[in-house]
Amino acid sequence: MGNCFSVQFSFQNILIRGWDSIVGQANYVCKLKQTLPALSAALDELKARRNDVQRKVDLDEQRQLKRLDEVQLWLSKAETMITEAEKLIADGPQQINNLCLGGCLSKNCLFTYKFGKRVAKMFQDIKDHTGKGIFNKVAETQPAASVVVRPEERPVALESTMDKVWSCIVDKEVGIIGLYGIGGVGKTTLLTQINNKFSTTPEGFDIVIWALVSKDYNVGMIQDSIGGKIGFSDESWKNRSIEQKAEDIFGVLGNKKFVVLLDDLWERVDLNKVGIPKPSQENGSKLILTTRSLEVCGEMEARKKIKVECLKPEEAWKLFQDKVGDETLNSHPDIPKLAQQVAKECCGLPLALITIGRAMTCKTTPGEWNYAIKKLKRSILPKMENEVYPLLKFSYDYLPPTMKCCLLYCSLYPEDYHIPIKTLVEYWFCEGLFESDKISEAQMEGDHIINSLLRASLLERVEESSNRKEYVKMHDVIRDMGLWIACELEEKEKSFFVKAGAQLLEEPDLKAWEGAKRMSVMKNQIKVLRGTPKCPSLRTLFLSQNKLQVINDGFFQFMPHLTVLDLSFNIDLKALPKGISQLISLECLDLSRTGIKELPMELKSLTKLKMLDLSNMQHLRRIPQNLISSFSKLQIFRLGYLATGSYPEEDNVLDRDDNEQLIEELKSLQHLNILRIPPIQSMSALQRFLSLRCCTEALNLWSFWETNVFNVLCLENVEGLERLDIMGCENMEEMKMGTGRQHSGVSVITDYTSRFHTLREVRISSCYKLKDVTWLFLAPNLRSLWITRCAKMEEMLSEGRLGEVANVVGIPYPTPFLKLETLFFIDLPELKSMYWDALPLPCLKRICIDDCPKLKKLPLNSDSAKENHITIEGSQDWWEQLEWENEATRNAFMPSFQPDIPRRRIMGTLRKLKNLEI
Repeated sequence: MGNCFSVQFSFQNILIRGWDSIVGQANYVCKLKQTLPALSAALDELKARRNDVQRKVDLDEQRQLKRLDEVQLWLSKAETMITEAEKLIADGPQQINNLCLGGCLSKNCLFTYKFGKRVAKMFQDIKDHTGKGIFNKVAETQPAASVVVRPEERPVALESTMDKVWSCIVDKEVGIIGLYGIGGVGKTTLLTQINNKFSTTPEGFDIVIWALVSKDYNVGMIQDSIGGKIGFSDESWKNRSIEQKAEDIFGVLGNKKFVVLLDDLWERVDLNKVGIPKPSQENGSKLILTTRSLEVCGEMEARKKIKVECLKPEEAWKLFQDKVGDETLNSHPDIPKLAQQVAKECCGLPLALITIGRAMTCKTTPGEWNYAIKKLKRSILPKMENEVYPLLKFSYDYLPPTMKCCLLYCSLYPEDYHIPIKTLVEYWFCEGLFESDKISEAQMEGDHIINSLLRASLLERVEESSNRKEYVKMHDVIRDMGLWIACELEEKEKSFFVKAGAQLLEEPDLKAWEGAKRMSVMKNQIKVLRGTPKCPSLRTLFLSQNKLQVINDGFFQFMPHLTVLDLSFNIDLKALPKGISQLISLECLDLSRTGIKELPMELKSLTKLKMLDLSNMQHLRRIPQNLISSFSKLQIFRLGYLATGSYPEEDNVLDRDDNEQLIEELKSLQHLNILRIPPIQSMSALQRFLSLRCCTEALNLWSFWETNVFNVLCLENVEGLERLDIMGCENMEEMKMGTGRQHSGVSVITDYTSRFHTLREVRISSCYKLKDVTWLFLAPNLRSLWITRCAKMEEMLSEGRLGEVANVVGIPYPTPFLKLETLFFIDLPELKSMYWDALPLPCLKRICIDDCPKLKKLPLNSDSAKENHITIEGSQDWWEQLEWENEATRNAFMPSFQPDIPRRRIMGTLRKLKNLEI
């Protein structure tokens, strides 16, 4: 019975399931007339949702945002569903025609059943997918490629060329792109815009690298430039062989999708020797180069060669108008037509349009414009250089004679060289290019000339982040034009010989020296000067930045008119030849950063010397007695440190007696005007120094053990003081801001604008009893401040001493540090406060704190955080105990913090702060 019951029960279940299946199949068939229209309606809803999402995506992508992956997945799935649903709906009428018996059966039941089931499922899937198509956002900011944004100016209409280049960049089949065109057409400007566009439109590239090649390039220079961008920047790597560097670079770039931008190629660069993997469709990388030659593009195997054309007439006219200015163009009814003729003569060359446009900006009479047209029309020469340079020479022709000489002088420096303005003006002065024979007046004339050349676009200003010097450089086309003028056109200047940065291993052939008036072989690899060249006309000789070790004793024998000799940056040069005494016309001798240990007494013969630069000669130990005082015409004298960066450098070391003897000798120099000397080590020496009354760029007070109170106002009349170091004054407790007559015998001026307004950098170290430096209120233009190893200092600026400040400056107290850029506090165990309130600090870029355990608050608040560009360095423990205005301010500065300063670097810094024992 049990078995019979079981069989009967199983059979009953089978019948029930079969019936249910038949009924389900019938439903798919019977409801087909209802489900097809429902599917069509659902499809319309999905399409509408798809269109809405796609529009949002398109709008965001126009703003350079990247669509979210989940949005892309939803859109892809929607497209698939739409295609399938449209097919079902298209097949629907045929299936409806197959229905019979009131729509409950079909002529082909099995096929219609399957079709109905697919329609029902598709309907449900579409409804579900449509519901998922609601997104709060459809795109986000895409990660930027690793690219350094370069300064750019957009005066040139390059949009169409830019579009051509960018289409090649996104084209997977194009690996190497060559941009070619004549000098001054805007190739570097275009490459800069391409570089910067990668910062907002990275196109999936991992890194973008810029490298300047230039005319006299070598593989090592390119490797160093690339290496610095990919993490190989230490000295040990720079000393590796070219082959080893190539392997390192290839190893990194071979695993990245990169863009390399090579600017200003004059010949083929072997990518294998540099270590750059050849861009291909497989690695997706790009190489973009600029050159003046189509042939170089071919030699570099550029898949796409794009000519950077001169501007079209309407674009050229627009650019020229912009540079001349509406005021000049509207100054006379005839000038606009004449200006159009001048612009036309520039042949659409942007550099010529800019240069000549600026030159004409003050020409307000038709006569001046007609003269300009006449001059331009004369410049018709067959070669490319002669089509460009005469146009640029037009601006040169408008310069006064002195300014012409100064411009051509700049072409003595290597291509793209950053020329220090101060040094350049001092060389001009010693060359006799100025009317005045006083350096103080000549500096004003030099500044005027520099600014005039800058405005004429014949020089460019350089922003150096590494130090506070001011530099200019020549555009390479302008430099080429200058050499063309000096060597080919100007009869007086045909004697230029320039091989600067040409990788020379030996001195030029003796014949090259014979007719030279100005000669530059700086920045080469010359180790020995063996010859005895005869150069009766030579006035200027640049030998700096070589690898000089030995100069033949007779080398200077036949240079009777040499006026400027630059031997700087030859650290392996340990001694001067005795024959230097033959340079009886020498007015400028630059020995800075050489390895010379002792000055020869033969220098006494240089009686016309106006400038002697001995700065940063770290090995110099002896200057013969009465040597410096023999230079009766000396106006510029530098001996000691010269700040060039964030970290202090070691000074050259002369003993205390030699220093005091030197000050005595300097007192006899009646024309001395610009001075930098080694550390002053006593109050008596300081008093003698203050009596010199000359412009002193930097002053170091070292080991004043005899004084516990130092009246800082005794220094306020030190003209031109830019840097002040106070080191090892172990007994100094207070830096006083006294009034009236000081113990140094110097009267105090009460006008605030005269007090330390030139001071840019202050370093105070190992003043163990010093309690504060409130006197810094008197230095409104301070850029850099170092305070280290002051064991008793509790506060930087004391609120209790504001009365002293008020007495000196005549107002309650000024806001300090409005120009401050860097601030270093190291080993100040008692320091509790920098300032009692928040400070604006609009220029501050870097704060470094080490071993200041009680400093628990920085003068920063929520206002400081709004435009925060500050880097804060210190230990993690110190950072965690810092107190903030609120949590939001702390969070705002969190990205600025760089924890765990390497102790080795701090120790090295302290050692450099005057070799103090640590």
